[in-house]
Amino acid sequence: MIHQEEARQGVELIDWYALRVRAQHERVVSNMLHLKGYEEFVPSYRTKKRWSDRLKELELPLFPGYVFCRFDVTKRLPILLTPGVVQVIGIGKTPIPIPEREIDALKSVVSSQLPVGPCAFLHIGQKIRVTTGALEGLEGILLVKKPFRLVVSITMLQRSVAVEVDEDWIVPISQPAVHARLVTA
Repeated sequence: MIHQEEARQGVELIDWYALRVRAQHERVVSNMLHLKGYEEFVPSYRTKKRWSDRLKELELPLFPGYVFCRFDVTKRLPILLTPGVVQVIGIGKTPIPIPEREIDALKSVVSSQLPVGPCAFLHIGQKIRVTTGALEGLEGILLVKKPFRLVVSITMLQRSVAVEVDEDWIVPISQPAVHARLVTA
């Protein structure tokens, strides 16, 4: 409980980190971290799954394979020794903290009682494909997110059209390697 006390009192700034955990071990790892005195968070959502004989409501993690935990990164060995923890997410071996405002926003969304569920992480300008509906199979570029607008271009004419599509109809298409190098350079 010392870790939660320090975080609440502001005695020492302890950041949030994402932990990669073994498949379907989010709750177990979360419980173990809690018993060790760490503040942990596993955002979840409710969904209905149909089996051959019944319909069942399940609570699933919004980020499968991840648990968020607040801890002092210089004292991370007890975290890494927790059964089910694979690694602390970062760049190389350097853990990168998650901004507190992102965790707070996630907690607000989960506690709001509004329908929530995972969705693809899309960037404006990203190439997407329509998977259902009247435009199924169509590829284009995401123009705006709300409402979702797909841009279809005729490169030779250098002309484009935009169409609104339902969020559930689209999936991201990975960027070609050449394009990715240009963006990061």
